[in-house]
Amino acid sequence: MKCAIRHLRAHATTYQLDPNKIGVWGGSAGGHLVAMLGTTDASAGFDVGEYLDQSSRVQAVVDLFGPADLPAMLSGRAGIVGRTVFGATSRDDPILVKASPVTYITPDDPPFLILQGDKDTTVPLEQSQILYDKLKAGGVNAALVIVKNAGHGFTPAGGAISPSRVELTKMIGDFFDKFLK
Repeated sequence: MKCAIRHLRAHATTYQLDPNKIGVWGGSAGGHLVAMLGTTDASAGFDVGEYLDQSSRVQAVVDLFGPADLPAMLSGRAGIVGRTVFGATSRDDPILVKASPVTYITPDDPPFLILQGDKDTTVPLEQSQILYDKLKAGGVNAALVIVKNAGHGFTPAGGAISPSRVELTKMIGDFFDKFLK
């Protein structure tokens, strides 16, 4: 993903993009990845491959129910994710810290909009709360919207979700308009 951002910057004229206004949006594992894009700079060691003369930093992040603190999340049944995805041998494995967006938070990180369902059993609400709290403590502009009656992917769980999907879409659009226009 970092190489993709650098590619966009290297070809901004061709794609008619403003290389200084790149926002990212992702849900679940994609939320994890965009949070990593938002919190990691070149010093994290993930900038490899082509276009290394370009920055991989982004200017706005929308994280929908993404894991953010893997050691805190990967206990019990979820521990299998640590083993199969990251090759972690235990919850304390350093790879989980390295793969956690919360590890890299600095005051120069871009604004974050975090959306999370209150009944998500795949990625618990605690993950978004941890990310939000650490971003705020780090001096980063961040907002957390807890979607009521929403499971993973904002699937209704116990009633209609609130805010609605239409309202969530507007929030996302307004967020990007605010920080990228």
